Amino acid sequence: MTTVPSPCINWCDINPENGYCRGCYRTLTEIADWSDLSNSEKLKVWAELTTRKPQAPQ
Repeated sequence: MTTVPSPCINWCDINPENGYCRGCYRTLTEIADWSDLSNSEKLKVWAELTTRKPQAPQ
């Protein structure tokens, strides 16, 4: 089985206002636990990232 890739883009900076990394939009806990998460758990995190990421102005 293929491992779900990390969303990390090597820009690690936690936004103190919401607790999300400004690069990948994960929480510190999600970042720290990533290697221990199952593929289904990783996919759940990926699904949440789309709602966390700010939308580009139209």
